[in-house]
Amino acid sequence: MFFTRLAGLVATLVFVLALIQVLLGVAIATEFIGPYEASLARYSTASSSGQMMDRGIYGILFALGLGTLAEISFAVRRVST
Repeated sequence: MFFTRLAGLVATLVFVLALIQVLLGVAIATEFIGPYEASLARYSTASSSGQMMDRGIYGILFALGLGTLAEISFAVRRVST
């Protein structure tokens, strides 16, 4: 049960952080928070806002997969007891 809860917590945390990264990448690309180069240098280590958004999307996909596995683990444990 410990690993199921931990996986759910990690999935939630990764999902939120990845979503923030995607939104920040969009904000940098549209120059909503300042000039492109200055904002990119200040808020990211990526070479472009597109790379930043890609990393965020990969994080979201990872979080969805991990969350799904955590839900499956929780359901199997509930049925077996």
